[in-house]
Amino acid sequence: MKGNLDIFKIRSNNVPPQKGRILIAEPFLHGDYFSRSVVFLVAYSDKGAVGFILNKKIDFLLQDVFANFPEFNANVFLGGPVAADSIFFIHKLGNILPGSIKVLGNLSWGGDFGALKILISKGVVKPVDIHFFLGYSGWDAGQLEEEIKYDSWLVTDVDENSILREPKDVSWTDFVKKAGTRYSIWENYPENPSFN
Repeated sequence: MKGNLDIFKIRSNNVPPQKGRILIAEPFLHGDYFSRSVVFLVAYSDKGAVGFILNKKIDFLLQDVFANFPEFNANVFLGGPVAADSIFFIHKLGNILPGSIKVLGNLSWGGDFGALKILISKGVVKPVDIHFFLGYSGWDAGQLEEEIKYDSWLVTDVDENSILREPKDVSWTDFVKKAGTRYSIWENYPENPSFN
């Protein structure tokens, strides 16, 4: 009997990638970074795209690595394979943090790192206001579109309140559920089909 593999085809052609949307990895996408990942796009143009993986938390204390960084129990994630020795951040600080780039609603990314340390030490910034990322996910011109064309990513809109949630509340499965019933079969599909 022939199976219907059309159930794994992505129907998001009407939702193009853009800043403020998310990419949900299809179930078969492999790799240390992108397997079962959810990527928040913070920049998108005809020159390429930049995003951060939202659901790969790591045990990492900023004060252990950065000199004079105040004690701060913030969530740190693997952001992607590019510049993996650098720190990036998404936050709700807006204009309070110089150099921030608005992404979606009250969410921004980046800004003056020195000013951020001062705001944290003064207690202006709370851990719920910010997520840090080691590295980022990046695509050159046309690269992301090509991956989407071959069904590697499901592109969807996202509610800004879904971005800075606690790691236990941010999973690939949660975002798949929000994408609609068409993708419900993904939720229970094993990461390695040979284990089925």
